[in-house]
Amino acid sequence: MLQELEKDNLNEIVSDNDTVVVQYMAGWCGNCRLMKPKFKKLASENENAKFILVDAEKYPESRKLATVDNLPTFATFKGGSFVNQVQTNKLESLKELVDEVTSN
Repeated sequence: MLQELEKDNLNEIVSDNDTVVVQYMAGWCGNCRLMKPKFKKLASENENAKFILVDAEKYPESRKLATVDNLPTFATFKGGSFVNQVQTNKLESLKELVDEVTSN
């Protein structure tokens, strides 16, 4: 399931869901736009995880849950805790990150 964050409440979503995968992005970021459909496709293939799009510029509190110093950044959370992250525009790297938290 894919959801776009509409308020700065990623912390609540991470707490309320066992497995969460986040794409931190920004409207001006070309690589973010390129990765969005790939992220969306992964969301449709992994029904046991919640996939969230976060505008890193609009939602600073949500951004603090991971170390976001480059975009796009993808982060995973399991059981309410941060697991891992990767800054990439490569689908294979994103798949590896998602597999870490969904293949259990």
